[in-house]
Amino acid sequence: MRAGLSQAGGLCYFEGARREERLYKIIMLPAFSVVIPCFNEAARIGETARLTLNYLREVSPGSELIVVNDGSTDATSTIAREALAMAEIETRLLENSPNRGKGVAVRRGLLAAQKPMGLFFDADLSTPLEEIPKVIEPITNDDVDVAFGSRALDRSLIGQHQPWRREQAGRIFNLLVRVTTGLPFWDTQCGFKAFRLGVCRPILEAARICGFAFDVELLYLAHRAGLRMREIPVHWNHSEGSKVRFVHDSLRMLREVVALRMHL
Repeated sequence: MRAGLSQAGGLCYFEGARREERLYKIIMLPAFSVVIPCFNEAARIGETARLTLNYLREVSPGSELIVVNDGSTDATSTIAREALAMAEIETRLLENSPNRGKGVAVRRGLLAAQKPMGLFFDADLSTPLEEIPKVIEPITNDDVDVAFGSRALDRSLIGQHQPWRREQAGRIFNLLVRVTTGLPFWDTQCGFKAFRLGVCRPILEAARICGFAFDVELLYLAHRAGLRMREIPVHWNHSEGSKVRFVHDSLRMLREVVALRMHL
């Protein structure tokens, strides 16, 4: 099945990364920047980039796609460059060397963005592309400054769950985040977040966490700055190949969150 979009009577068929064909109504969106951070994603960055470009071409042709290769040691850079070469929208490939962490990659991409809004998501497309309007439209309508996906607000939207231990650890981590930081959100770690860049650039520039707790820092800084924020339930599917090491990275994230609260 060829990946892409085909229209039929005001509707479109989106052929997703998991080779599923679904029917969706086309929702046109204003221009925004998409940032995809990646580290050793040679197995999927090519298809993810092509699917994203197809989606943006149909719903927001004025948008741009920025891929940030965070010091990959496989063929990620070459494959990403080939996927972006024939794009019909603006694209850029940014290179970090050596690997500096997901937080650095995301912030670099968002700070390089040329559009008024920036959205980042993971190369595994755990949150489907068709969920993009859920986080872009509230910013477009001037309802919020930060809109981000959540798996916790409506768990019926989760298709493929994570392994039980990882899912329970995620719930505990988010509870600890709420207690430690005072953030009123239930899922800070879903990798699907959009920002009004005009007001969020100072936050992106001030953030310092390089590892997987960078999401918490961004939300915490935005909350302290009084920005308007909204947690939005989204469809989500677990994808194998996560770069998070269950024990090592969980402990590191907890240390980073505690340090964040103590230092600010």
